[in-house]
Amino acid sequence: MLTPSASGAGQLFARCPQCRLALWSHYAGSGRCVSFVRVGTLDDPDRLPPDVHIYTAGKQAWLTLPPGVPAVPAYYEREQLWPADSLQRRRALLPQIEAWQAGGADWSRA
Repeated sequence: MLTPSASGAGQLFARCPQCRLALWSHYAGSGRCVSFVRVGTLDDPDRLPPDVHIYTAGKQAWLTLPPGVPAVPAYYEREQLWPADSLQRRRALLPQIEAWQAGGADWSRA
């Protein structure tokens, strides 16, 4: 399901066909080359705590974020906050990501 986003390019969500819960998504920057899994949908989400909290400018005042985890009001600088192994995996995918972007970021393309 394609949904609007702040960038205007949209996001593609994969949802459970029964309950319609979002399971993972593809963001416009990398299209279908990269999937972002919703950790809360996994059997043991406690094994994967967040590396960073983003878009905290819109969080509820009563929500207290844990100390020791970076928190930013909007999006962030990937190179500053992503773990080294994640950055390495992204670098390996850059040719496919750049091809996606060069092709006009058309969601109908696989």
